[in-house]
Amino acid sequence: MAAEPKIVELSNGRITAKIASWGATITSLLVPDAHGNVADVVLGFDTLEPYMNGMSPYFGCIVGRVANRIKNGKFMLNGVEYSLPINNGPNSLHGGLKGFDKVVWDIVEHKDGECPSITFQYLSKDGEEGYPGDVTARATYSLPEANTLRLDMEAIPNNKATPISLAQHTYWNLAGHDSGDILNHSIQIWGKHITPVDENTIPTGEIIPVKDTPFDFTTEHKIGERIKEVPGGYDHNYVLDCGDEKNGLKHAAKLRDPSGSRTLDLWTDAPGMQFYTANYVNGITGKGGAVYDKHAGVCLETQGFPNAINQPNFPSVVVQPGEKYKHTMVFEFSS
Repeated sequence: MAAEPKIVELSNGRITAKIASWGATITSLLVPDAHGNVADVVLGFDTLEPYMNGMSPYFGCIVGRVANRIKNGKFMLNGVEYSLPINNGPNSLHGGLKGFDKVVWDIVEHKDGECPSITFQYLSKDGEEGYPGDVTARATYSLPEANTLRLDMEAIPNNKATPISLAQHTYWNLAGHDSGDILNHSIQIWGKHITPVDENTIPTGEIIPVKDTPFDFTTEHKIGERIKEVPGGYDHNYVLDCGDEKNGLKHAAKLRDPSGSRTLDLWTDAPGMQFYTANYVNGITGKGGAVYDKHAGVCLETQGFPNAINQPNFPSVVVQPGEKYKHTMVFEFSS
């Protein structure tokens, strides 16, 4: 049985992260601007209770065994049909009723020094939330450079093939978590295509260009500039197909706060990224009594494509026993 959940701190003297073993969740991330003013740039709660009591719309956590939506909560694998809990309209979302975000992860390593890091591990059992086979998942958060947070996720199926697609679900607000909405943040996304969705937010299977649509962020735009043309707001998977590469990672997005005092560059090796503008956040009381309303944050969830297990033309999310799923995200801050 895992220990009682707790919050641990990672700091390099410039960036300070607080990360909970409940869901391997980033609860706070303090980042300075050019003038040395520090702000907490992630939405969340001061204590663990709201996370554990189901108050959190996936603030800051790692979601799995499969991130995003699986159509009708069903998939076939090796001739067997699997049924998952339905928790999002007719679909199974973010691993089900008790996904990786709603369990205690073990802390297996905690290092200080030049590159502070913390490694969490979780063993997901065969049949958990309907998924096949035991899976050992690991997540390592580190601060490799003064202004950089890195997350390395890996997972190994022990005895059966299974879909695996982990995502980090932080809600960002670079002006500070309590500063209001993110509609005046600017973003550039290195994706020339999206996977359009049906009325239940399930991809149709098409991959369509964003050119000449409100989804085109191949050049920088304010998030709110065309959001009214997108019913409900952005909640779409981008195909990361045109970013520069460095150290084996693709440039996924650049997010900038309205005053230009903080910029976040996101790098990843995942094929897709869910761009989500907190459309369903509604009057949640968070850290320091701040009230988070619609569009209070923006999620940049690099991932396998939604419902990929049921879409043969999407990159496969099936991992064979003994193979290793890997997913890295690097968050670079500048001012």
